[in-house]
Amino acid sequence: MELKDKLVVITGVSKGIGRALVDQYLESGSTVVGLGRTEPKISNENFRFITCDVRSSSDVDAAFDKIKSEYNIPVSIMINNAGLGYFGFIEDYTDAQIHQLYETNVYSIFYTSRNVVPIMKENEYGHIINIASTAGIDAYPQVSAYCGTKFAVRAISESMYKEMRDYKIKVTCVYPGSVKTDFFRNSEGIDPHDYMLMPEDVATMIRQATQTPDNFHQVGLEVRPLQPKGPRKK
Repeated sequence: MELKDKLVVITGVSKGIGRALVDQYLESGSTVVGLGRTEPKISNENFRFITCDVRSSSDVDAAFDKIKSEYNIPVSIMINNAGLGYFGFIEDYTDAQIHQLYETNVYSIFYTSRNVVPIMKENEYGHIINIASTAGIDAYPQVSAYCGTKFAVRAISESMYKEMRDYKIKVTCVYPGSVKTDFFRNSEGIDPHDYMLMPEDVATMIRQATQTPDNFHQVGLEVRPLQPKGPRKK
């Protein structure tokens, strides 16, 4: 897919992978709309930020109403990047934490997708990226709620790609391992470090996936740090 002049919508763009994605798509000549609660400092005429709580279906619907009214081109790429994690034993999760995890990591995919899928089906063109985690492949202790959301993202993505492939729409689920971002701010004892994946590298992989030939479909992209704990001690 040629990225120049394409309309790309990305959730969670204030930092990390989302911010790196915005930068790379702008460099590729795309028009980018960012959805989220915190506006990044980006000065580019091809970038538009819309304040939006992706946990709210009405907020997401209102954001897409603005997109449809302000742009005369359809959304070609939808990247569901917004997400968060809480760490702890299962009996210690609060109701608020559980709801926030599922509303942000899972429900938001339904809210954005039902806004873009009908148009993509009509045009028989588009690519949806859902960012999960290796926690959607392997379950880990003290991350049960987060793992549950990412296993859900994996299942939703697999269903979506099977629903939409006949309409020439690609759906790709991305499974990054630990990334050097502020994701671990809610975890005691885990600090971001240089042996984690770099958000710019993950963003590059995603952007390249959206540039593949029309009949080339990467359904899942799993990527992990080679030495997540640093070099082997000899």
